[in-house]
Amino acid sequence: MKLSLAGGALALVLLIALVVAYSTFFTVYQTKQALVVRLGKPVRVITEPGLNAKIPFIDAVIYIDKRILAIESPAQEVIASSQDRSDAGVPRAAQAGERLVVDAFARYRITDPLKFYQTVGPDGASSQLSILLNSALRRVLGAATLADAVRNRREALMLQMREQLDRDAQPFGIEIVDVRIRRVDLPEQNSQAVYQRMQTERQREAAEFRAQGSQKSQEIRARADRDVTVLLAEATSQSENIRGQGDAERNRIFADAYGRDANFFSFYRTMQAYERSMQHGDTHLVLRPDTDFFRFFGDPSGKEGAAAAGPPAGAAPSPAPSPPRAQR
Repeated sequence: MKLSLAGGALALVLLIALVVAYSTFFTVYQTKQALVVRLGKPVRVITEPGLNAKIPFIDAVIYIDKRILAIESPAQEVIASSQDRSDAGVPRAAQAGERLVVDAFARYRITDPLKFYQTVGPDGASSQLSILLNSALRRVLGAATLADAVRNRREALMLQMREQLDRDAQPFGIEIVDVRIRRVDLPEQNSQAVYQRMQTERQREAAEFRAQGSQKSQEIRARADRDVTVLLAEATSQSENIRGQGDAERNRIFADAYGRDANFFSFYRTMQAYERSMQHGDTHLVLRPDTDFFRFFGDPSGKEGAAAAGPPAGAAPSPAPSPPRAQR
């Protein structure tokens, strides 16, 4: 009986010792930092990993993450500046603000657990940093233009936002590692207006290009018509000149042939007249039998009648007699 009571007492003592040991010792891991709180009052900060001790049932341990954490800012409208900046960076003229939809995020690290616990605490850090991030975003982009936020000074603006947010977060024991602007865009209604304006501008440019093309085509057609007229006139002039030269050469050849043998030339020209006047199906002639046109019918030499006399010496050759008018 005494052995069973002693065993039970020993087991109870061991259980109490285990509970006390469990409440006394705690482990801080590499990704955490601990804050020991005694009756609601912070008494010690532990930033190094390892096994540590505290007063059981009186002290409490609050673990705080020491890794780099993220805070996301939902997309929101920001009124940006519309100032026209000179090359030296001095604003020239200010216009009405331009609305932008901005999506940003930040990376932060808790560097002072005691200050962090005393100011915002683990539960209020996200909401407080979101307010600070939105405030820094509006302050920085409120002095920038759309072109600055999109391409010209985007890196500088993000650096300026990080510096301002870091100054605002230092009283909470928080260090801002980085701030990034994920997206900068116009509101939906503004985007539609911009797209319509771009479409109208492109249509105007297309109409202008078509008008210029039509004008160029008319000029090219007019120039081509003028060139055709000039070429045809020059070709006609050359053809008439060549035709005149050909006729002159033909007459010269005829005159030379007549001068060499007047009888043969007269005979040849008369044969040609016979051939043209006596075509197939049209051989009816109404002429006197003793006309000069038939002088070669009765005498091959053609010396009968008036043809025998011949032209006077030195006279130009006369054309062959024209064929008589045929009657059917």
